[in-house]
Amino acid sequence: MAIFFEFEADFVESLRCIPMQVRYKLDTSGIKLKLSDWHQMSQAEREALVELPCNTETEIQSYRQHLEHLILNHTSIPAKQLPIDANPAWMDSNNIPVTVQEQAQELGITITTQQWQSLTSLQRFALIKLSRSGHENKNFPKAMAEFNLL
Repeated sequence: MAIFFEFEADFVESLRCIPMQVRYKLDTSGIKLKLSDWHQMSQAEREALVELPCNTETEIQSYRQHLEHLILNHTSIPAKQLPIDANPAWMDSNNIPVTVQEQAQELGITITTQQWQSLTSLQRFALIKLSRSGHENKNFPKAMAEFNLL
């Protein structure tokens, strides 16, 4: 089932941006997808990338192969492989990444371990991605509010 966040509402219908759940699947399957490549895909292909499961090892491999095929079809360039983190930070419910803590502190908020543990792995993933340096962090406060952390 597709999960979209409220802070993504301005682009979810058109899928003009890559939603967090797809970005989560990209990191899980180890494939780099550029926004320009995403834009070359049809609406149906984008929706399929949203809907396709990517949880079990079999699903991850299937998702990866499907995405590699789409990228090659649309760009004539093989998909760039990314290392897959065996222990990604968003799966660790006991340790809040420094980038998330720092971004929250800029808002005058301290996230407790209990709050971090109450989040889903996709919510933790979103906060980690939204707190990275060089990332436009305008959605970080929106995500914090949506996840009841303000």
